[in-house]
Amino acid sequence: MKLSARNRIKGRIVDVRLGTTTAHVKIDIGGGQVITAAITNEAVDEMDLTVGREAYAVIKASDVMIGMD
Repeated sequence: MKLSARNRIKGRIVDVRLGTTTAHVKIDIGGGQVITAAITNEAVDEMDLTVGREAYAVIKASDVMIGMD
């Protein structure tokens, strides 16, 4: 599969938490950094996302927000 998104970060799944309809999948990308993706429970099942598997965090955003205290 080819993707237009250029921000593809390889890591290892460290946590999968299913909710009512949405799951949160955490991917450890090294250096103490973890990326969390919110995807459907159906996608988790279809992709067989389980702890320990390698996966990519694919980031395609049209906006970047900045916050300050």
